[in-house]
Formats: sequence, C-alpha cells, structure tokens
Amino acid sequence: MMRLDADHTATILPDGTVLVAGGWEGSSERYDPASGALSAAGKMIATRRIHAATLLADGTVLVAAGISFASAELWNSPGGT
Repeated sequence: MMRLDADHTATILPDGTVLVAGGWEGSSERYDPASGALSAAGKMIATRRIHAATLLADGTVLVAAGISFASAELWNSPGGT
C-alpha cells in the first residue's frame, strides 16, 4: 500500500470514493470512506510528487506536473487505469 504521507493528492470521485495518487512510490489507490478500505487503482506512468490532480467532467482525473515533470497523465475512473 502507498505511503499516505508522501506528497500525494486526494481527489473525490463521482461515486464518493477518493483517488489517492502520486508520492514516492508512484502508485494510486482508491479510498472508500464508507468502508474505510483502500484498494489498488493502478500504477502511475511517472513517480509524481508535489503535483496537481483535477477531476474532469467525464470522471477521469488529470494528474499534472510535479517535481521535475512537465507532463500529465489521465486516470480512468471506470477502468482504474
């Protein structure tokens, strides 16, 4: 599981779960506040720290920039990719 204290972002998804992305390990996880459970949500292409994450209208999350990165990637909520 991801280290929750390591420069990640948290984005509330349309279904009420939370995407926790980035940090030292470059992973993403989905947090379900109803059950308190964390589940894997895919590996990020880049290990992003101190980045931005924004929920888009179609339910994807744009994860952009970070330390030493001038790029972005999309996280697909239904597919968890």
